[in-house]
Amino acid sequence: MKPTQAQQQKFVKMTTQPVGRLVTQLALPSIVSMLVSGIYNLADTFFVGQINTQSVAAMGIVFSYMTLIQAIAFFFGQGSGNYISRALGRQDIDQAGLMASVGLVSSVGTGVLLAAVGFALMDPILHFLGSTATIMPFARDYFTYILLGTPFIMGCFTMNNQMRQQGNASLAMLGILSGALLNIALDPLLIFGLGLGIRGAGLATAVSQLSGFVLMLFLTGRNGGLPIRLRQFRPTLHRYAEIAAGGLPSLARQSLMSISVICLNLMASYHGDEAIAAFSVVGRIAMLAGAAMIGYGQGFQPVCGFNYGAGHYDRVRAAFWHSVEVLTLYCSVLAVAGYVLAGPLVELFVSHDARVVEIGAEVLRYQCLSFPLSGFIVMSNMYLQNIRRTIPAVIMASARHGIFFLPALFLGHWLLGLPGIEMAQAVADAISFVLAIPLSLHALRMK
Repeated sequence: MKPTQAQQQKFVKMTTQPVGRLVTQLALPSIVSMLVSGIYNLADTFFVGQINTQSVAAMGIVFSYMTLIQAIAFFFGQGSGNYISRALGRQDIDQAGLMASVGLVSSVGTGVLLAAVGFALMDPILHFLGSTATIMPFARDYFTYILLGTPFIMGCFTMNNQMRQQGNASLAMLGILSGALLNIALDPLLIFGLGLGIRGAGLATAVSQLSGFVLMLFLTGRNGGLPIRLRQFRPTLHRYAEIAAGGLPSLARQSLMSISVICLNLMASYHGDEAIAAFSVVGRIAMLAGAAMIGYGQGFQPVCGFNYGAGHYDRVRAAFWHSVEVLTLYCSVLAVAGYVLAGPLVELFVSHDARVVEIGAEVLRYQCLSFPLSGFIVMSNMYLQNIRRTIPAVIMASARHGIFFLPALFLGHWLLGLPGIEMAQAVADAISFVLAIPLSLHALRMK
């Protein structure tokens, strides 16, 4: 199949426009999407925080499941999306379209299976995720609706990644924005207006994700994008191998994030429900702080994929270093602000519990110490993943939340107790930065 006029124009744009302007242009919709998603997470935490400490802790417990399904969705979305961007760079429209359908249908189907397992084993799963007896009733209520929304949550993440990798970040933004804004509107109505409590927060999430899924499915073929057609669902070992090659780093990163949250909750449980709630609040604040960083990196990804597929390696290197410079400046400014305002930031969400505020402020200050390093770490991971350097990308993706974080967490708790848990992420970030330098510099020598 020959490229359409819109697809040909996009190819010319991606391979000729100055990379700094191109990355920024593509990043803006992704930044908006990530920021709104981060605000939605904070709004969820704010409204649930008005119920009680156990409800906030319950969100923290279920959050580890949500990071797991996000990991699998990113595996299919990034894996198929990376292939799609390189195929479009080669102007191979047929294979790109087949991969889009295989990636999405596989993701949604996996979501249905995970939801079924979740309903069958709800209590054992929640115990495994770190729920205490006092948190369990609230976690069960919230988890029920998250399970109902699982296929749609995964479908949204997968389509978002595919659309961004095609250079359609603005359309992807519309889908994410619609779901997030609907969720923010439904939260107070369902939690307080209808008196559903934490069940209302879960129901708001499920309904908003279904809405976003339907809209994104409608938008996939617009603006020169690849429409999703069931008849193009032609799974083969080769296509799944390509998805694995591009998606394993995302799966490793997000899965280890889920495992790290589980372990963090288990370690925090030794210090009471207040500690679990504090880490939950700081986790949401950190997600918002990192939202623009991830969004800017997502602007880099299609530029990298198209130009790598077209053989324009100088443009790939220029886009990488431009993104590193922008993100290092951004992270440094935010780190200073976060360190100074740590206490008031945490107090916004749990003003009724002084112990939660005290622990949360300490955690946030430690994370701010290493945040300026995050831009280089994230860009190194995205770059390695997009150029199909699977093993280095998996290693880099596993570093912050697994290879270095888990030992820092357990060793810190053993040596220092709660302060050791609080500083674990900063230690892991510092070591990950050191690792990222040789891995990324070596890959940047491509010819």
